[in-house]
Amino acid sequence: MEHVRDPREHINEEPRHDLMDVVFGFGGMLAFMTVIFAVAVIVKFIITP
Repeated sequence: MEHVRDPREHINEEPRHDLMDVVFGFGGMLAFMTVIFAVAVIVKFIITP
């Protein structure tokens, strides 16, 4: 039983920045949806007589 790992000894090798991940994810999705909206508006104006 000497090979049991104690979670208190765990070292975070790769630090995470959760807030920045959320900000970039939200901003990226917002930019993507804005592009989709702009394309839809342009297409609408092209196909309406």
